[in-house]
Amino acid sequence: MLKLIFVYVGWWIVTGIFAIPLYAAEVTFTVTDATGKPFPDAVVALFDGKSAALTTTANTKIVQKNKQFNPGVTVVQTGTLIHFPNEDTVRHHVYSFSPAKKFELKLYRGVAANPVQFDQAGVVSLGCNIHDSMIGYIYVLDTPFFAKTDSQGQAVLTVADGQYTYQVWPAGRLKPSVEQKQHINGATAIKVNLP
Repeated sequence: MLKLIFVYVGWWIVTGIFAIPLYAAEVTFTVTDATGKPFPDAVVALFDGKSAALTTTANTKIVQKNKQFNPGVTVVQTGTLIHFPNEDTVRHHVYSFSPAKKFELKLYRGVAANPVQFDQAGVVSLGCNIHDSMIGYIYVLDTPFFAKTDSQGQAVLTVADGQYTYQVWPAGRLKPSVEQKQHINGATAIKVNLP
């Protein structure tokens, strides 16, 4: 009985304090376009139905440089604060009229006074009132399990075994192009061919 208690306490310490799942599964997404070529900057996410209420207090930044948003596609969890430093020699006026987050950072150089908190899930389209060619996207997700595909169209997520729904958004799309249920049990490869 005493041995059983130590085993249970040891398991609780590993999983409870450090929040490390005992069985982590690596999920590899490979996203291609209609012709089979790798699709970079696609957003992939796994939803388990339990983590929807999770928010974060993380910070990140989207830099304005060479009259572009860098990165052009950003993926964050609900609650993230984003800074918008302007590294150009010209002033920018960053804004969004998207339902998920409406905001304006009026003409400035350097660092805007305050970061913007993205507290509602959805896709936020970014623009600059001065430079119409400046376009960016922020994907705000109610899940901690997300990534962006690399130049080979691949992204890897680590999750516990279980039942999930995955979604895939091509860069710039306001709704997922693919949504599918997936049971994860150990290493899993998911191939997605975007229409």
